[in-house]
Amino acid sequence: MCYFAPETEQHLTAVGLKPGRMSYFAGRSAPMGAVFPGVVAATFYNFNPELVARSIPAAWSMATPAVLVTARFAAVDAALRRMLGDDVVASPAVAEAAALARRAAEGCTVEGRALAAAHLDLDWPTEPHLVLWHALTILREHRGDGHIAVLVGAGLDGLEALVSYTATGRGFVTSFAMASRGWSQEQWDAAVVRLAERGLLTAAGELTADGTALRKRIEDDTNRLGADPWIHLGDDGAARLGEIGGGLVRSLLAAGCFPDGVFASR
Repeated sequence: MCYFAPETEQHLTAVGLKPGRMSYFAGRSAPMGAVFPGVVAATFYNFNPELVARSIPAAWSMATPAVLVTARFAAVDAALRRMLGDDVVASPAVAEAAALARRAAEGCTVEGRALAAAHLDLDWPTEPHLVLWHALTILREHRGDGHIAVLVGAGLDGLEALVSYTATGRGFVTSFAMASRGWSQEQWDAAVVRLAERGLLTAAGELTADGTALRKRIEDDTNRLGADPWIHLGDDGAARLGEIGGGLVRSLLAAGCFPDGVFASR
């Protein structure tokens, strides 16, 4: 939610960052500390490293990671209050969801999962809506870290992973994927050629049968590697969290959480 909310850039630039992508790269990686650009590119995976290097490590000379962590929580607080309203933010349902999500997040394994481990090392906020967001962020990074491990095992570099996933029609539209991740048309086309040579895409950039099978295997393996927190929470807890969370997601979508023209489908 926070990556498309204007409050994120507002709060992070208020503490010293430059407008633009710097807020995303520095805000999300701040829990890891003042790391070098290669670390951010490695853990974020599908961004052009040259794009990352325009923001990192310069961001750390403008605001410390600790200041950015605090500012990001403040941005999330403002964004959720704007889109959900104070009554929903303070509701018993949000408090219940926060407790469930935290229990799941505390079941995350961190071996080999740099972003999840960094976020788990942060102090937990006290307000339930921020606990909920922080727990979901940990779960998101835990799943993402495992997903990257699977992509590496499948022999897909960051751009190839992005191209092949976009070809499923379920992720970003191609134009947004290229622009937001910093890849040129030439680089994108070269990745299509490489994947076509492996029999995963057609020359037109569509998934072949082998490509479709690979993407399914990647998702299945990602689910398997990401199962620990949900096993820890249990079926009833996961179902209840999904029930409450589904309603919150629908409210956020209705409030314009995501801009038009970003996703191929929702």
